[in-house]
Amino acid sequence: MASLNLNKQLKEQFVSNLTGSSFTKIFVLLAIVPTSTLLRQAFNSYRSIDEASSKKKENDELVLASKKFWAYIATIVVDFFFIVVPMLLFFTILSDWAYLGWFLLLLVFFSLTGKRIFPRENAKTETYGTSVMDLGVGSFVVANAIVSRQARNALSINWKTALKTTSPLILLGFVRLLTTTGVDYQVHVGEYGVHWNFFFTLAGVSVLTSITNVPPKYCGILGSLVLIGYQSWLNCGLNAYLLSNERGTDIISKNKEGIFSLFGYWALYLVGVQLSRYLFFQNGSHSTRRSNNMTFVKVWLVALLLWILTLLVDRHIERVSRRMCNLAYVTWVLSLNLQLVGGFMISQYFPVCRITALEEAFNSNLLASFLLANLFTGLVNVSVDTLSASSISSILILFMYSFTLSMIIGIAHFCGIRLKFW
Repeated sequence: MASLNLNKQLKEQFVSNLTGSSFTKIFVLLAIVPTSTLLRQAFNSYRSIDEASSKKKENDELVLASKKFWAYIATIVVDFFFIVVPMLLFFTILSDWAYLGWFLLLLVFFSLTGKRIFPRENAKTETYGTSVMDLGVGSFVVANAIVSRQARNALSINWKTALKTTSPLILLGFVRLLTTTGVDYQVHVGEYGVHWNFFFTLAGVSVLTSITNVPPKYCGILGSLVLIGYQSWLNCGLNAYLLSNERGTDIISKNKEGIFSLFGYWALYLVGVQLSRYLFFQNGSHSTRRSNNMTFVKVWLVALLLWILTLLVDRHIERVSRRMCNLAYVTWVLSLNLQLVGGFMISQYFPVCRITALEEAFNSNLLASFLLANLFTGLVNVSVDTLSASSISSILILFMYSFTLSMIIGIAHFCGIRLKFW
């Protein structure tokens, strides 16, 4: 039954049939993130809470100073303006001038008129193509893979632990389904399907990983085999089925994008585990200047090789498609995430640089950050007519949204609050 909510239909049309932007544009946009972080680190005097606590006996005054709540909040605010604000500007109103980077910040006031605040080239693509927002779901899977138990050579999880890890994700998936249906929230069914969402994908990846229970050193082999098999299936006609707007009445047909792309995301996770184990955990916890240098070089070499592979696959096998999570999408997401990691690793060559409070806060609560960001996005879409909002109103909403998110996550970290299921 068609929805009677005209605004919902307009918003669904607004996110349909998009083609994204170029490889180089996304490369430059992502390069802004570690650059702004590096600049903040160079001027940073913040000492992490854990680091300060470990030196309590040496200097009680240092501990007391680091525990001052308002001083911590002030640090988070400064981090926000150094790290988050430039990213917001260049991902939105300064997107057309991303290649000039920091030198065009002065033009922000002149760019607030004349177009929609968020460039449509940065929005999720409909079928094939690349955009900044296409990176979100894949990057979340890669982040989980990099810090996973398998990558760290920890013991395999048993069924009890796997169930404990997966059940909250399944619950979140149903909560999202019920809430979006209950408030008649706009949902583009071409993304995951009628009922499916990304929480179900995360749960599916966890279940498949626990069922196979492959030793960490073989994760890359299994992931590659799954990916090659899945891409072959796509080339044999599955891609036409997944990209078609026609749907049957069965549950698989209604959620074909989410169900079949699960193979791609699972392969992405497995290959991510293998790369993380090779790049970061092969030598255990022992870290020296020489090993750090080798890791830095290896990260950039692997990123470069994955970029070359992405260009070849995109041109000769099948174009990048987040909707299907095909081979080109997997290699593209891996290359860009390693590019980001390599960019952040540059800070190790600047002795004056230390981790910022905002980095520390988000690192300790990635899942909570993801959930809270989704909640805020939904609240904004429900309470504001975003299609008719002015440019100034839109950028103010974005600033309030990101600032509130940063504050909440920062305070949660300061108070020792962590949302973790495993």
